[in-house]
Amino acid sequence: MSHQTPAPGALDAPGGPVGALGNPPERILMLPGPSNLHPRVRQALGAPLVGHKDPYFLELMERVTAQLRCLFQTVYSATFALPATGGSGMDAALINLLEPGDAVVVGVCGFFGERMVDIAQRVGARATVVQSPWGQPLDPEDIRRALERSEAKVVAVVHGETSTGVCQPLEEIAHAARAQGALLVVDAVASLGGVSLPCDALGVDVCFSGSQKCLSAPPGLAPITLSPAAMARILGRRQRVPSFYFDLTLHARYWSTEHIYHHTAPVLNVYALHQALCLIEEEGLEARFARHRLHARAATAGLEALGLHLLPEPAHRLASVLAVLVPEGVAEAPVRDVLATEFQLDISGGLGAYAGRLWRIGIMGHSAQRRNVALLLNGLEVALRRQGYHPRPGAALEAAEAVYAGAG
Repeated sequence: MSHQTPAPGALDAPGGPVGALGNPPERILMLPGPSNLHPRVRQALGAPLVGHKDPYFLELMERVTAQLRCLFQTVYSATFALPATGGSGMDAALINLLEPGDAVVVGVCGFFGERMVDIAQRVGARATVVQSPWGQPLDPEDIRRALERSEAKVVAVVHGETSTGVCQPLEEIAHAARAQGALLVVDAVASLGGVSLPCDALGVDVCFSGSQKCLSAPPGLAPITLSPAAMARILGRRQRVPSFYFDLTLHARYWSTEHIYHHTAPVLNVYALHQALCLIEEEGLEARFARHRLHARAATAGLEALGLHLLPEPAHRLASVLAVLVPEGVAEAPVRDVLATEFQLDISGGLGAYAGRLWRIGIMGHSAQRRNVALLLNGLEVALRRQGYHPRPGAALEAAEAVYAGAG
């Protein structure tokens, strides 16, 4: 294909390189992120752009900070949104807390726990890895023993492991961290806003998430909160944080009432996040968590009626991500293709060791709706039948409807 420089204005003209693609398709996003946007969030992206130092925007930042505190269930002032995707929260948390030679305990029960180990090692920290098989939660006793042996002052775990659909209980791990005087870092990218996570009550020191999952805002922001102990550790480092852009003390000053300039904020994304957080306020946290649980139960009942099995045991399933094992004799990717092309509905495949062996289905934010669950189950039945897999017709929808009826 030849590449030519477009004429001036061509990118803005109808039929130019961008316009030639037409409008993007309207997909129902039942991925483990991103999720669909509420109309109010989409509208916020088209609001008038102001400068990142405009008084209106600075006041909005303070409002968003207060909303995020409610969401994280914290009173800590160092609560804000990094101007990058959810992965930046993980990177920032670890490179701010850890220095070369520091000991850290990292819990690994899936793909994103492994990423934490990678980041810690890049910093030069000495990582003690506590593992459990994919699909199973970590054993808090293993974490406690690792903390005692290593004398680590940081322990990092994933709350909602997107790769396996496991929800990690945190109470005992938090207790073990406190007993050792260690800071607890929690990845809540796939859970914040969909699963209860009371950071202060648990004793979480750093918790980060992503705007595009259960919050149903566009990708591009990483909400994060830090306890006073975490901030004190960063301020007491022997060396400066190796990244200027992700130095969390600088972000904290930018988002505080000081508003000390650090970067050009993604203003429209912050508008959209604000609207997404307003919707959460209006719904109420407990009602929102209950909605995610209900649709996850209904979807699970339908999946099981299709003869499908989830990877985690029921006690440790994440409401916001269902990890479904691909049955023997069924090709994973063609099922997703049928859903995308014929039902305009997107789900994801597996990661790492479960690539080609798992479907990952998001029950997240604005996408967590009864009609979406019904469409998913109907589409799966159609796609599976084409591969010679024959569940009883209508069984999945009947099972899901029974759950809804019982909740009504």
